[in-house]
Parts: sequence; C-alpha cells; structure tokens
Amino acid sequence: MAKHLQIDFVSDVSCPWCIIGLLALEQAIARVGDEVEVTMQFQPFELNPDMPRGGQDITEHITQKYGSTPAQSAANRESIRARGEELGFTFGMKPHSRIYNTFDAHRLLHWSEEEGRQVALKHALFAAYFTDGRDPSSHEVLVDVAIKAGLDGDRAAKILATSEFADEVRAREKFFVRQGINSVPAVIINERHLIAGGQPVDVFEQALRQIIAED
Repeated sequence: MAKHLQIDFVSDVSCPWCIIGLLALEQAIARVGDEVEVTMQFQPFELNPDMPRGGQDITEHITQKYGSTPAQSAANRESIRARGEELGFTFGMKPHSRIYNTFDAHRLLHWSEEEGRQVALKHALFAAYFTDGRDPSSHEVLVDVAIKAGLDGDRAAKILATSEFADEVRAREKFFVRQGINSVPAVIINERHLIAGGQPVDVFEQALRQIIAED
C-alpha cells in the first residue's frame, strides 16, 4: 500500500534554486514510484518583498545583498545553468537580467490551488522568468502565463486588478517564517520533516525512502 506524503514546497518564483529543487524532488518522487502518493502544495516566500516596480539589475542586486563580485555572480549563474541543464530546464539568465517583486504571482498561485492548476502555474512562472526573461510582476505577463497554465485569463486579470488573496498570501508567508523558514526552497514533508535547499535527485530520493520507512 502506497504511503501518503503531504509536501509543502516553500519557495519564490524568482529563486533559481527553487526550480532546481522542485525538478529534483519531482524526479525523486518518480523514482520512488508506486510506494508513495504525494500531495504537493506550494507555499509563498518572497526573497525581495520590498523590490520596487521595474525591479533591479540582478548583478547589482546580488552585489548589494550578498557582497558578491561580478565574477562570483557569473560563476554562480554558470553553476545554476549547469544544474538546470542536468534536470532538463533551460536558464536564460544574462549578466544584466532583472529581478522583480513576486507578490502578485503568489496571489495567482494561491488562486490556482483552488482551481487544481497550481503545479502547472508554478512551472509556467519559472519558465516565463528564468527561461524567457519575462517580468513576473507584470500583470500582462501574469495573465498570459495563467492562460498557458490552463487558467481563466479574465479571472486572473480581475484578481490582479484588486487585492484579492493578498491577506491569505501574507498570512501564509508569516506562518512559515514563524516556523523558522528563512531561506528557500524549503521542503516540508508531513509537517515535520524539513529538506532545505536545491538538493540533488539522489538526496531527495534517499530522504523520501527514509521518511516512508519511518512513518
């Protein structure tokens, strides 16, 4: 009999290690196969909640936030690109790409959960930003991405034109911060097992098998 796992995947759509972690986790789940039934819920986390409209040059941002040199930033981008390629994901980031506010994207993700399209929208948002270089704070872009994920574009536009789901998203963000989540991705399984970071497929697989055996 398959064991059921509830996975809360805490992440931001502007976090490259989050898509790396998600793809690795999904591949690990596929390896475990019939031994497990998974319900995955994406939880909001904003890396840059105070990012102004228009965003910021990513190299400038990384330098200010982490003290990285341009050379270190370039090396990190290459490491991310290579990890993405291993997992079948294309990173199109360039030295002068921009980073944006993602709160509205999280509002749409909250709604998409109700519509049963959250996984599809999450993947579509990652591809729009990291592969295609689109602005995830743009309402026009978000509506287009929502449609591509199988959601109603008119409904998405109405949500974005108001503050709908803002309180719910902020409440979830605060909850996970109170639980000690201060970096992402954070993978929480059955509300008690934490796997932090964009781990390799083998690491996720080993953790899943151990949790199945223990639970």
